[in-house]
This record gives sequence, C-alpha cells and structure tokens, in this order.
Amino acid sequence: MAPYTTPEYHPAFEEYCEAIFELDEDDVDVIQARIADRLEISRPAVSEMIRKLEHEGLVALDGRISLTPLGRRLAESVVRRHRLAERFLTDVLGLSWAEAHWEAGKWEHVISPKVEAAMDTLLGEPTTCPHGNPIPGADYHAPDTTPLGELTVGSEFVVSRIPEELEFAPGMLDFLEQAELLPGRSGVITAASPDGTTTVEVGGSHVGIGAFASARILVTS
Repeated sequence: MAPYTTPEYHPAFEEYCEAIFELDEDDVDVIQARIADRLEISRPAVSEMIRKLEHEGLVALDGRISLTPLGRRLAESVVRRHRLAERFLTDVLGLSWAEAHWEAGKWEHVISPKVEAAMDTLLGEPTTCPHGNPIPGADYHAPDTTPLGELTVGSEFVVSRIPEELEFAPGMLDFLEQAELLPGRSGVITAASPDGTTTVEVGGSHVGIGAFASARILVTS
C-alpha cells in the first residue's frame, strides 16, 4: 500500500480532523462539545479552530461538522499513521495498549511517507490496529458485528473491535487488556445485570463489563 500523500498542515489541524473522523467512525454526533471533550480543549477554542478549518477547506458546517474530501484525506493519513504506529509499538516493541495509544498520538505527526511504507511492510500490511479498528488504506473488510451488551446470557462471542471512544475513556485500555478482551479472543456471556453490566468468561476468568463499555465493544457471534 502506497503511503497517503497530503499537503503539510499544522499538527493542531491534524488533531482536529482526526478527532472528527474518529467521532464519525464511532457514530458519535460530531458537534463542538464532543470535539472539546475528545481533545480536552475549551469550547471557545474549538469554535475558533473550526472556523480556521472551514477557511482552509477542511470542514463543512451544515448543522453538524463534517470533513470535506480534503479534510477526510488529511484525517485518513493521520489515522493511518497512528494505527500503524500502535501496531508497531505493541507487536514489535511490546508496549501495552494504553502506552501504545499515548505514544502513537505523538508519532502520527512525524512519521514520514518512507517510514510509513517501511513500517507497513515490516508489519505484514495489517488491516487493523491492535484494538481492531480499521487502518485507512488497508484491505479491510468489516465483519458483521454486535455490541457485546446486546447478547443474551449463554451467547458465545469473539471480540472484533474496541472503538476509539473507549480508547479515550480513562483506564479503559488497561482494564480491557488485563481482562483479555482482545480482538480475536472468544468468550461467553455468563450474566447480565439490570444496570447494564455484562459478565463474561474469557480465558477461564470472569469479568464484569460496565454498561458504557459493553454497549460499545463490538463482537461477532
């Protein structure tokens, strides 16, 4: 896969386009409040930056915030580098999910096209990041998935994807990795509580998954 080529933009522009892309990917309303929460930036600052992005032709405003073709191209290039970096940091260097996610947030702005291509080749042209999210430009075919929390007690499942929304929840990546809720791992629903907590058995261990996470973890069954 040839690396994405886009004009160079300030890292802040890349961060915003990436956030908009990922919120849309997770079916989260792309509004200024959500962007502010994701980037941990004040709403007035987000409002000012959105105006700049619109001026640059990277976003369009029509009741919601959406990426223009140019903005989407930029976002995909950043997301691709981030997810390849996560793969490299976990698969080659052995970092934890949480460490890799944090470090990849810095790497995504400095990986050159040549390094990106070499990294892709070294990793065997992966189609997803360690959490199962698709790498833009890869030969990814989305399976039919269901949120974990929608399965009934006794249902067997295979973890498919941990959406980006969960990657930004404090402590969530560490928890899921320790619980072995990793893409490709199989399990079974052993209990479901009225508060939305789903108890699963994975690798011989039982773990309770809160409503927020169980509604977002995507599995095949």
